[in-house]
Amino acid sequence: MTTRPPLPPFDRDSALAKVRAAEDAWNTRDPEVVVKAYSPDSRWRNRSEFFQGHEAIVEFLTRKWQKERGYRLAKELWAFDDTKIAVRFQYEWHDGTGQWYRAYGNEQWEFNPEGLMIRREASINEMPIEDGARRFRWKAPGPRPAEHPGLNALGL
Repeated sequence: MTTRPPLPPFDRDSALAKVRAAEDAWNTRDPEVVVKAYSPDSRWRNRSEFFQGHEAIVEFLTRKWQKERGYRLAKELWAFDDTKIAVRFQYEWHDGTGQWYRAYGNEQWEFNPEGLMIRREASINEMPIEDGARRFRWKAPGPRPAEHPGLNALGL
């Protein structure tokens, strides 16, 4: 079976590493890269959508990033225990007309012993923003540069 370090049980350092690895993967905007972090039968709730499995995850992410152009995401560790991690996040994207949006949310993650996510629940709200209000301006797609502050460092 495939493993995805760091593996549970999580301590603070391994939970932080898991969060940053997830952020970096999502910032690729490549569903085939992202799906590797999830178990084949992973269950998702994203806003009001419920689905399960790799095929559904890839379909969802493909649809998401066709709509959400210029996507840039920052995640922060909120809490953790042996097999679960909670994060808060913000991301920015624009639509086909050039209108920018900022999304705010929280996720709860549960992992199997191999470090694959078996459950992801996301609650997300978003609002339109002006270009001048954007916080995330690194070159996309790609990971948030090490010198770009995270949400906590930005005081958010």
